[in-house]
Parts: sequence; C-alpha cells; structure tokens
Amino acid sequence: MLLSFAMELAMKAWFVFDYNAAEAKRGHNLSELFEALLPESKERLDSEFRRSVAPASMDFFGQEYGIRDLLSSHANSFVDWRYLHETIKLPEKRPVGFHQSAIIATLEMVLVEFRKRYRTIEVLRPWQSES
Repeated sequence: MLLSFAMELAMKAWFVFDYNAAEAKRGHNLSELFEALLPESKERLDSEFRRSVAPASMDFFGQEYGIRDLLSSHANSFVDWRYLHETIKLPEKRPVGFHQSAIIATLEMVLVEFRKRYRTIEVLRPWQSES
C-alpha cells in the first residue's frame, strides 16, 4: 500500500513540474495520474522503463510491456489495499496480487528520472565560507 502511495506522490510531483502548477492532479489512480503528464514525460518514463525495468524484473514471454501496463494493473492498489482489514470497503474485484519488485524498480526509475529534471546548487550566505 505504501509503495502505491509513494508512486502516486512521484506521479503528482512529476505533474507539478510538467505544468509548473502549484497543485497536483487529484486522485489515487496511478494510470490516470500517468496519463495526465505531458506527452514528452510519458514517453521519457516509458522508454526508460522499457530499457531498465522491464527486462530486469519481469518475463512477459516476448510481449511488449511498458510503464502504462504496470501502472494500469496496479492503478487502484492504494485504495484497494489500504482497507484490506475492512472487507466492507473492498471492491468486489479486488486485486489478487501486487508485483512488489516491479513497483519498487519502477518507483526508483521514476525518482532517478525526476532528479534529472532539475539541479541543486548550494547557496552560501555572506558569513559562510566555502569548505
């Protein structure tokens, strides 16, 4: 559940940078959050996913598999899994599995790509000296 939430926050942060917005798109659906990104961002993330994540963590019998496929298969995992102990709140067709290693690898890839979008510079105050 927390991995899904972390992916949600990563997608929302990417959205804020894409649109230079003060607020992110609302909702928990990972697939919808991904589709709300700019086309260039979606292509960038999908290309990197296919290059670094898909071949290393999954075997799809030669099928094309992109970040959209992973995010749509886990689209509502945060909502579906956060109330697992409360059967009343679960949808009739709750997910039967969660590909934890794939989500971890994808989240790490998204964060690495996100860090490439900006640079940080240390600003020294007049009374500080460079070390």
